[in-house]
Amino acid sequence: MTSEHGEGTDGRSGTTAGPAGPPAGGGSLDPATETFVAHRNLLFTVAYEMLGSAADAEDVLQETWLRWTGVDLDSVRERRAYLVRITTRQALSRLRTLGRRKESYVGPWLPEPLLTTPDVAEDVELADSVSTAMLLVLETLAPTERAVFVLREVFALGYDEIAEAVGKSPAAVRQIAHRARAHVAARRPRGAVSAAEAEGALEAFRRAAETGDLQGLCDLLAPDVVFLGDGGGVKQAVLRPVVGSDKVARLLAAGLGNVAALGSLRPVRVNGHPALVLRLDDAIDTVVTVRIDDGLITGLYAVRNPEKLSHMHRETALRR
Repeated sequence: MTSEHGEGTDGRSGTTAGPAGPPAGGGSLDPATETFVAHRNLLFTVAYEMLGSAADAEDVLQETWLRWTGVDLDSVRERRAYLVRITTRQALSRLRTLGRRKESYVGPWLPEPLLTTPDVAEDVELADSVSTAMLLVLETLAPTERAVFVLREVFALGYDEIAEAVGKSPAAVRQIAHRARAHVAARRPRGAVSAAEAEGALEAFRRAAETGDLQGLCDLLAPDVVFLGDGGGVKQAVLRPVVGSDKVARLLAAGLGNVAALGSLRPVRVNGHPALVLRLDDAIDTVVTVRIDDGLITGLYAVRNPEKLSHMHRETALRR
């Protein structure tokens, strides 16, 4: 089931065994099922990078599976490419629908956080492509631009393959890719950020929350830092971006005063990057991630919408 905001409400969780589709193993599999299972985590990653929603990505995989079962495998030259093509087309269709849903979303919309397997962090390019900051940059692309960028820059597909997936000519795809690449380059985080830098920033955040001393955190905030909170109209959150180190610091001072008494902040890996999970009454309340540019926090992102937190209970495997 999918909510009016496009997020799953049926409690589905990504696992290391893989997202939606046929059983991940056990017994003898027919060729169609065996092929789908072999590429399932890749297909999920394609859909998730295009949508920023794990629940919608799982729905896309289910649709891909249903179409795949009706394909004559003898007519398929390259099964992986064929599956990626089906997934891309389904994700594009859903991306346009999701865009309309976001127009009525209450407050800022943030990507759905994933508790990822350790190997995601080891693939630096993959981890960068699914970071909260990058997914927000991809949100600024038109649907076809996003599909082309993801398939070319993240999954290194050829222009001919991408052209078949998005229904454009290879020449048009080259132009779209060039335009999307320039658009993303102007907006993506500046330079690579080490895990140690991100962990240090989040440790300052945790320490400030637990001690009430925000000075350490303020020292890490860029003057133009942006705070986004996603409650989806279900949980209390800021209804518009908060911009500027002074305003963000005051917001955090007001909101974090009782964290130490009421709950706990623990470090985790979300979308391949260091993050914090706030637990209240032993339940996940908020997931906090950051964007860092030139050593300072330029983005603070807090997801509180419970419909977006189901994939924080089990690890999700992502693949290229």
